[in-house]
Amino acid sequence: MTDLIVVGGGIVGLCAALRAAEAAMRVTLIDAASNAGTTTNAGSLHVQLQSRFMRVHPDQAHNVEASLPFYLKAVKEWERLAQGLGSMDLVRRGGLMLAEDAAQLDFLVAKAKREAAAGLNVELLDRRALETLAPWLGPQIIGAELCHDEGKLNPLLANRLIRERAEQLGVRFIRDRVLGIEPASPLVVACERERHTAEQVLIAAAWGSGDLLRPLGLAVQTKAEPLHMNITEPAASAIHHLVQHAERSITLKQLQTGQIVIGGGWPASERPGGGVPKVRAASLLGNVGLAGRLVPGLRGLRVIRSWAGMNTTVDGKSTLGRLPAQDRVLLAVPGDAGYTLGPLCGRVVAELAAGISVEHDLQPFSPQRFKSA
Repeated sequence: MTDLIVVGGGIVGLCAALRAAEAAMRVTLIDAASNAGTTTNAGSLHVQLQSRFMRVHPDQAHNVEASLPFYLKAVKEWERLAQGLGSMDLVRRGGLMLAEDAAQLDFLVAKAKREAAAGLNVELLDRRALETLAPWLGPQIIGAELCHDEGKLNPLLANRLIRERAEQLGVRFIRDRVLGIEPASPLVVACERERHTAEQVLIAAAWGSGDLLRPLGLAVQTKAEPLHMNITEPAASAIHHLVQHAERSITLKQLQTGQIVIGGGWPASERPGGGVPKVRAASLLGNVGLAGRLVPGLRGLRVIRSWAGMNTTVDGKSTLGRLPAQDRVLLAVPGDAGYTLGPLCGRVVAELAAGISVEHDLQPFSPQRFKSA
């Protein structure tokens, strides 16, 4: 038996396991290692309200807006991790959201006011300012919002460094698929290959959490959203900011390797029976075509890889804490931009499990709001 079983080996589960092990808990992490989001992530550190999310999930946007101070704390948590674990190619020089017409610019003006009220460091830039800050932008860009709090990192480096440190602290990693959690004493985690027992269980299984929670009396509607991404061959370093658009679905950033990562919510296709999502040709062409329009200097670059992974949506708000009816089971599911929020979500819930005082007010994120009638 172990002190804590973490279900899910993405960024949330990794960071939860790491923090629990730092608190001298015996930790086992169980992950099926298939159809994951973290291992296919592009490494954006989002803080400002994303126009795509506001457009696709308008009923959830208010929950993301209310969580903006938590996003600020999340990027600082990433900086803390990088200081302790080593270079993750983490850069925080801000994020640009671009406007190509007056209506888009008006949208950014209104959005920036709301974000500033929540404590974000944002400013509006006209074309003249962009000529100096981002001369690589296309001539049709008339203005942009700059969120100084945003950044980017290399997720391949980050994921490896976090796992290596967790292993050094004694975290046991098991590759298996969790089928259910039995509320016995101790708790039983039933998997395809064997059964495991623990004093506490922390569920960090992203879109897979809903099925595990339902028998425990919590109706969390976690949804898997298959999305598409691309990466180019290396180019001369020029793009220092995370780039988004006021209306179109795109994120664009340059890694320290010189490669350009292009994504931002273009759909992929789920495969029958599960498995890694399938790339759609239309998303590949549309995504890189839009990138070339916004940043003309990219047009001569070759795309060397395209892939797809799973994003998770719930209600726009993170879900963090102990289950109402099973207080030895804890839940850590980030809101929108799960990779950004992952380390902070994992840490605070692991501290709950370890009996450590948590610095953040988790009441707004309580699983209680999903309690079954």
